[in-house]
Amino acid sequence: MSDRSVLRTVITSPKSPAAIGPYSPAILANETLYISGQLGIDSSKGELVPGGVEKEAEQALINLGSILHAANADYNNVVKTTVLLADINDFVAVNQVYGRFFTRDPPARAAYQVAALPKAARVEIEAIAIIGNIRTE
Repeated sequence: MSDRSVLRTVITSPKSPAAIGPYSPAILANETLYISGQLGIDSSKGELVPGGVEKEAEQALINLGSILHAANADYNNVVKTTVLLADINDFVAVNQVYGRFFTRDPPARAAYQVAALPKAARVEIEAIAIIGNIRTE
């Protein structure tokens, strides 16, 4: 075993929904923040927002932003996302919403259609962010 230690911190935000299973909303390991998949859940109601995939994507990204903020970061700190879609035909609509949150030097990304998402959601978005001063070359 290595003598090198890693600081592991659970990150939560009162502005984002609580986990719906045995997992943490986010884990900060040294300077790397791993954010669990975020659904379009309104944290005050505990239910998916109405309005379809665009509204769900917007709320999922707002929830992701709340977690980033709790870790003293913002969307610019995100280096990788994964977008899970119930229907790949929603890719263009979700992409338009996504582009409003990642406006400059967007992160690397993968997008997949999956058989089903929790709570019958249409979209789920997870992210990896680096905490600290970000410089882009």
